[in-house]
Amino acid sequence: MSKRAHNFCAGPAALPEAVLLRAQAELLDWHGKGLSVMEMSHRSADYVAVAEKAEQDLRDLLAIPSNYKVLFLQGGASQQFAEIPLNLLPEGGVADYIDTGIWSKKAIEEASRFGNINVAASAKPYDYFAIPGQNEWKLSKDAAYLHYASNETIGGLQFDWVPEVGDVPLVVDMSSDILSRPIDVSQFGLIYAGAQKNIGPSGLVVVIVREDLLGKARSSCPTMLNYKVAADNGSMYNTPATFSWYLSGLVFEWLKEQGGVEAIERVNRAKKELLYKTIDSSELYSNPIAHNARSWMNVPFRLADDRLDKPFLAGADARGLLNLQGHRSVGGMRASIYNAVGMDAVEALVGYMAEFEKEHA
Repeated sequence: MSKRAHNFCAGPAALPEAVLLRAQAELLDWHGKGLSVMEMSHRSADYVAVAEKAEQDLRDLLAIPSNYKVLFLQGGASQQFAEIPLNLLPEGGVADYIDTGIWSKKAIEEASRFGNINVAASAKPYDYFAIPGQNEWKLSKDAAYLHYASNETIGGLQFDWVPEVGDVPLVVDMSSDILSRPIDVSQFGLIYAGAQKNIGPSGLVVVIVREDLLGKARSSCPTMLNYKVAADNGSMYNTPATFSWYLSGLVFEWLKEQGGVEAIERVNRAKKELLYKTIDSSELYSNPIAHNARSWMNVPFRLADDRLDKPFLAGADARGLLNLQGHRSVGGMRASIYNAVGMDAVEALVGYMAEFEKEHA
């Protein structure tokens, strides 16, 4: 195999090399069956075993309580922006949403098509560089749920705390930070995450939903978007994204081999601390996010002179440091350092950053 680059893409993101090699080895002949996992029936005993093991490994990694269903669905996280209100927001009801960036704003816009949405708090007054404290929130009295994004991939803004809203179900978009450190699933009514960052390939979304929230879908909710239908059919009401599910299962196995979420947290902490320390000690690079809201997974930074952006990216590409350009809506740079991006990648990046700063002092 040729030398692999260090991939800092925000998504679809890097996958563990061990997972790719295993998938490659099994591609033509899965476990001596003479066919690929992509070619087998999702109803077969072999594939059902693959799916069930993936679910159990995820349950083990996150210590998911037994009163939660784990769904492997299609459509990505963006489809959940509509699916959530269709399942949880009754006609005439209200849901609270927290605006911390582009993805939470998209969720708000979509949910507004289906009911009354109260934007209980927004990071806009802070230029999306900080998260308003809960003492600033204006919550509804009878909200069906409260929705927020735990980590904003584009802006690099992350909650380091879990909102306290009593009996109101917490619904959280964890697309870009799920499995990066331990969480208490029982604090949430519903967790959803697009797969293409810390779980597996794109096209799949994982939904972890408390059982008492099932069966509340509107009569107008399409069958394919009804959580209870998905749960009752083991996420196989129709043909699921079988290869994405299989690959996600391999990622879960890899995570367990690393020592689980607790072990990967230690690695992620060391990676983000090294990168932020490099930025903060520099006169060329800067990150505007409040320190208590800095993302562990997506680290945006700017160069003091925008004219240096192109040569910085060209030099990075030449060194195999790929996909560092910031999102088109904000510019600058962004290093996404998900679970599969090792410490060696971050060390290579900060080494290049120091070299580039010395050359352009």
